[in-house]
Amino acid sequence: MSGDFNMSMRKYLKQVGVTSQQAIEEAMRNAGDTAGKTYKARVVLTVEGLDLEHVVEGEITGQED
Repeated sequence: MSGDFNMSMRKYLKQVGVTSQQAIEEAMRNAGDTAGKTYKARVVLTVEGLDLEHVVEGEITGQED
């Protein structure tokens, strides 16, 4: 794959990671006491024109105070 493709891919994935982390952290703050609680997380990535739907599932555990 080309250098331009790799750069655009990395830039997009960095944006996804950073903005997703910020959204999760804000939701955890707004939820109040999340210590020791586990939350199921799911991300669905779609790319128009490529017939792609990629699902990533996992768990996030609340931070201990």
